[in-house]
Amino acid sequence: MDHSELAGAFFKQGYNCSQSVLLAFAETYGLSLEQAAQVAAGFGGGMGRLGHTCGAVSGGLMALGLARGIVTPGDKAAKEETYALARRFQARFAERFGALDCKDLLGVDISTPEGQAQARAEGRYTGCAAFVQGAAALLSEMLNELTPAR
Repeated sequence: MDHSELAGAFFKQGYNCSQSVLLAFAETYGLSLEQAAQVAAGFGGGMGRLGHTCGAVSGGLMALGLARGIVTPGDKAAKEETYALARRFQARFAERFGALDCKDLLGVDISTPEGQAQARAEGRYTGCAAFVQGAAALLSEMLNELTPAR
């Protein structure tokens, strides 16, 4: 099963968008599934259901950090490389899906109980599976394009 399929499977199990994407990459990069689920737990629904940055994007950025993140504080070149990769990932996601924020992706503000009810009633959350799988696929593509990890 590839990372995209794994992310989709985690999402179907009930994990939030951020957890699903990070879980798909966690064990590949040395993080346990339990730790990944805990770390990403608050990022679903656009940062705690505020409708900000999509959890699939946040989970992808966390996975990118596991794969290529800076580990030495003074390594400015590595920091800039990581930031460049993060910007590229976000740009590709936005190009593919049209936005980065949940409220824009879903077309409704989910930061209120009324907005959440509207999103459920109108089936807006069904698009989240595509965002999760798409984020994981984009990240896999990016990582495959890179030279071996540092």
